[in-house]
Amino acid sequence: MTTPTRASPSPGTKASARIWAILAVILAADILDMLDSTITNIAAPTIARDLHGGPSLIQWLGASYALSLGVLLVVGGRLGDRYGKRRLFLIGLAGFTLASIACGLAVDPATLITARLVQGAFGAMLIPQGFGILTSVFPREQLGKAFGVFGPALGLSGVCGPILAGFLIDADLFGLGWRAMFLINIGLGGLAFAAAYRLLPAEPGDRTVTIDALGAVLLAAAMLGTLFGLIDGSANGWTAAPLAAMAAGAVAFALFARRQVTADNPLIKPTLLQNRGFTSGLILGLVFFAAVSGLLYVVSLFMQNGLGYNPTETALGLAPLAVGIILASIAAHQLLARLGRNLILIGLLITLFGTGLLLALALTTGIGVAPWALAMAILVLGIGMGTCFGSIFVVTIGDIDPSETGSGSGSLSAVQQLANAIGAAAVTTVYFHTVGSGEAHALTVSLALVVAVTLISLGPVWLLPRHAHAEQH
Repeated sequence: MTTPTRASPSPGTKASARIWAILAVILAADILDMLDSTITNIAAPTIARDLHGGPSLIQWLGASYALSLGVLLVVGGRLGDRYGKRRLFLIGLAGFTLASIACGLAVDPATLITARLVQGAFGAMLIPQGFGILTSVFPREQLGKAFGVFGPALGLSGVCGPILAGFLIDADLFGLGWRAMFLINIGLGGLAFAAAYRLLPAEPGDRTVTIDALGAVLLAAAMLGTLFGLIDGSANGWTAAPLAAMAAGAVAFALFARRQVTADNPLIKPTLLQNRGFTSGLILGLVFFAAVSGLLYVVSLFMQNGLGYNPTETALGLAPLAVGIILASIAAHQLLARLGRNLILIGLLITLFGTGLLLALALTTGIGVAPWALAMAILVLGIGMGTCFGSIFVVTIGDIDPSETGSGSGSLSAVQQLANAIGAAAVTTVYFHTVGSGEAHALTVSLALVVAVTLISLGPVWLLPRHAHAEQH
């Protein structure tokens, strides 16, 4: 009698399983970044009360992470090219996890903001490596399927992340309160690091790649001066200190712009800046992402401080936004090739309509707004944002040279993060400056500012490339 034997997996099956496991690791890192960039929208008021930080801490919580991430994102990509993407991925993930622990153990506002800056810096080392690693391990015919997983997964995390954050705060597990949001990264980051160490392919890197450190320092100085001026001015009055900080930031930005022309290997290639369509997309992205980032921050503040929602209720109240983003992103993927830049215009108009609905509710009902009406306005807003998000990226790089697509995408991602920092600081500055007349009045003035800024973003649309290349789409 013979014993039946189980057929062993073929080498092709093992290889296929490995590359999809690598995708899961890269996706886990991106989800960690998504969670930690959005949780402070929900947790900021609770953290500020616990650490006695006041409005300035609320503003810095989101801006600090986006600031360091945006400034160093392109640098992180270059470091991966120079020293190897696997090495930078592991360093970034380990540093991100340790910085999360520091956030969870922070005892005062200064410690927490410093930890958030460090967290964003390591995130900038981590995030740029993922797509390069996937490109190197996936067969070309499967890349589209691999990249297609990111949109739904990140969209789902955008829905579930804030809800999880709200639950952890309200549940107050082991008396940790808001700290559990950061300390949960010990497990998530640890598992991801172990899997990455085992699975990611090693590659030596190219030591001939150069990094424009001076350009990064100038950009950091420009952003830090601008954000410090906005936040300190709104918190402590517009004295000489915040005005001087903003002036210094403007000078640093002028020097940064000059550096991009004179450096041998600038952060943004001069040929990209000479492309009218790409430059228009950068400006559009900066304005639009700043507007919606600030908008989401003040809506969350209004829900908690004006309507009396707890963190879980606030997260659930903002859930229609993520639903709208997901649905619109799926539809935009199908329509972009046909509509091109017109799709961005449609998304901007829907965003304006959603913001207008929120403004009308704030003017007519104030803190008596019905939850269902608020949810409908937020859903419309999410549809507009979801229509724009991916479309701005794809259309902006529609007519640049294929060899510059990576650099162009990296520059756009960095601009998005910097815009998030600027928007969170600027719009909340207006909110806190006017909140003395009531939460509804502060929301009304903030929404009016967002409407004005979004209207400005309509102008650059007509300078964008008409269509995106099919392969980029």
